[in-house]
Amino acid sequence: MGPVGTADSIGDALGAAVDALSAAGVDSPRLDAELLLAAAAATDRERLLAEPEAPLAPSAGRAFGQMVRRRLRREPVAYILGRKWFRHLELEVDRRVLIPRPETELLVEVGLELRPQRVLEVGAGSGAVALALAAELPGVELTASDSSAAALEVARANADRLGLSERVAFFEGTLPGGEFDLLLANLPYVAEGEWERLEPEIREWEPREALLAGADGLAAIRALLAAVADRADGGGQVAAAIALEVGAGQSRAVAALLAEAGYAETEARTDLAGIERVVLGRR
Repeated sequence: MGPVGTADSIGDALGAAVDALSAAGVDSPRLDAELLLAAAAATDRERLLAEPEAPLAPSAGRAFGQMVRRRLRREPVAYILGRKWFRHLELEVDRRVLIPRPETELLVEVGLELRPQRVLEVGAGSGAVALALAAELPGVELTASDSSAAALEVARANADRLGLSERVAFFEGTLPGGEFDLLLANLPYVAEGEWERLEPEIREWEPREALLAGADGLAAIRALLAAVADRADGGGQVAAAIALEVGAGQSRAVAALLAEAGYAETEARTDLAGIERVVLGRR
């Protein structure tokens, strides 16, 4: 079996890549190799698996070899491919934004359940949550905010490409004016002491400012809820309900912060791993 990128057949190329990725400590070497080879060969994984003896074009082999070398440096597959599926949407992603994760779909599910008329997503990143709601909840008015102008560029580009730009208003900052039925946010929640324990794919490639949130991981959530409470003290209301994605073990502390901000009726939503991943608070 030759080096990755010089193999004659699809099966040989996959085998060489899986061996190399396994040796490098990649968690899902076969899946990653299949995704990268499908992209390099402009085909789908089903064909790769069905025709392992099929020849691999030299140009596809070279492209595949370059992709595998990037993955060996622990660059996430989503950044290598430049895209990531989130619910029913294929989003473009790069190092300006976090890679959307399955657990964040819980925020979308809260929106679908409550069926609000006006929704604000804070910390929109790639726009995953707001765009998913725009696609799945007709008639809802959506605003997506982010303090990063670079992230908003990605979110706006995704909205344009998906034909959803007229459904979502984008705002640079945190809290735009106006009142909303529901505020959704996936803010940074990694504590500083946890940073070095994160996988290289996260620690070395994803935007640090979208991950770290102080000594206890709650700095960003605390700041958001303080701003919400300040608005209420001034006679206004940001949202009737707030749903926040949180890290493992943070749900109880976040529920207390929500109660302090005036959202005393709280409940936690559990992800597929059994972790209380979203905390919903209502006035």
